Formats: sequence, structure tokens, C-alpha cells
Amino acid sequence: MSTFTNPLKQRLAEAEPLFGLWLSLGSDSAAEALAHAGFDWLLIDMEHAPIDSADVTSQLRAIAAAHLPSEPVVRVPTSEGWLVKRVLDAGARTVMFPNIESAEEATHAVRLTQYPTPEALDGLRGVAGAVRAGSYGMRRDYVQTANAQIATIVQIESARAVHDVEKIAATPGVDCLFIGPADLAASLGHLGDSKHPEVQAAMSHVVAAANKAGISTGIFAMDAAGARQYRDAGFRFIALAADVMWLVRATRQALQEVRS
Repeated sequence: MSTFTNPLKQRLAEAEPLFGLWLSLGSDSAAEALAHAGFDWLLIDMEHAPIDSADVTSQLRAIAAAHLPSEPVVRVPTSEGWLVKRVLDAGARTVMFPNIESAEEATHAVRLTQYPTPEALDGLRGVAGAVRAGSYGMRRDYVQTANAQIATIVQIESARAVHDVEKIAATPGVDCLFIGPADLAASLGHLGDSKHPEVQAAMSHVVAAANKAGISTGIFAMDAAGARQYRDAGFRFIALAADVMWLVRATRQALQEVRS
């Protein structure tokens, strides 16, 4: 088996924009259905959705069942070793860490995804053999090849993070900076106004820092028009809203049409 089996990690280093979707419903059926829609990636959100590590495993299985190239991403709620370990053992290969505010925090996040090896002696990931990620012990080369497969995405969501963004972007092992526009706006004193010029300037600063470091920048778009604008502004890892948002929008629109 190849030592490099996470295509999303490779694609994050390329210029092509990658479009994904937030999975917030906690439903493995919804995850499987949406894996057939053709997204480049689907994010299982443990931070703001009622999703635990068992739910992550079921949704990873559901996405894999579609046999299409939608790569699952898991956003953990915090940079805790035990939780990251469970997500990786379940088979996640791309992990998003929220609210990273310094290069030290970014380094810690990367270390949580890495086994200790001669190349990464400071890796903090614990070793377990009979886990889903390693085909329950049937894949003998898993622990030797896992480090190269993991992609690490860190979220830039505060004024402090923007201040240190060049150092965060240059952190070895960080593959993408992902802006949380709502939290960033709130941190800059503009709660609910991500279009404020100060927030927009901060976003542009993050994109420039990522470009300088040779990594991607991501963001959450509320709709297709916003996604296109972000793409044109240099973002390359773009979430096209969330499953629950599209569910409510589509059903509400249909109901309004039938009642009119």
C-alpha cells in the first residue's frame, strides 16, 4: 500500500479550489447521501454539533460507503490529545483544530496528529494496533505510514491569531488556515458583521500569510454567491454552508412556493 493515501493533503498544496460542506446534523444517512453530491470534502463537526467519537466513526463509514472521492474532515472541539487520538484511530486523515492563536498552539496541534518517529520524535499520538484506521490490525504498515497521511487545518478566529498569522502559517505540518468569519468578526469588535472593512482586511492578511507560506486558506461561505467571491479573493478550501442550512432553506422555500 502507498505511504501516501490522503489525496486531500496533496490537493491542499495545489491551486485548484476545493469545495466542501459542513455536516452538522449528526446523521450518518445524511453524510452518506451528501457524499454522492460530488463535494471535494465533507466536514464532520464535533465543535458545534451534537456529535461524539462514536458518531464520527459511523459518519466516516457512511462517507466511505459512497465510494466517491469526498474526503472526510473532522473538526475537533478542542486540542485535547485523547479526543484527537480517538478521531484518528477511527480513520480520520484530515483534522481541523478551532481557535488556534499562536505558532506554539499550532505546533501542539500538529504534534497531536503524529506518532513519535525518528523524523517526528516529539509526536504525541498514542499507538494502538487494532483500530479502524489501520484496518483493525490487518494493515501492518499503518503506524509507519500514518504521519505522512495526516493533514492538519488550523482555524484563525481571533485578533490574536491574525497578529501571529505569519508564524502560524509557517508552522511545519500545518496544511491550511481556515478562517472562522463569525468568531473573527466578534473578536475584532464587530459581532454579526463579517463584512466590516476591518474584518475583511484581516481576512486578506490571512490569505497573504498563507500564500507566502505556500499553504491554502479556507473559509465558511453562507451560499454559492459568497463561495464564488471567496474563491476570487484567493480562498482555496471553501465550505458551501452546512447540511442543516440547506435542509431548512430548501424546505422553507418549497413550502412558501406551494402556499403562495
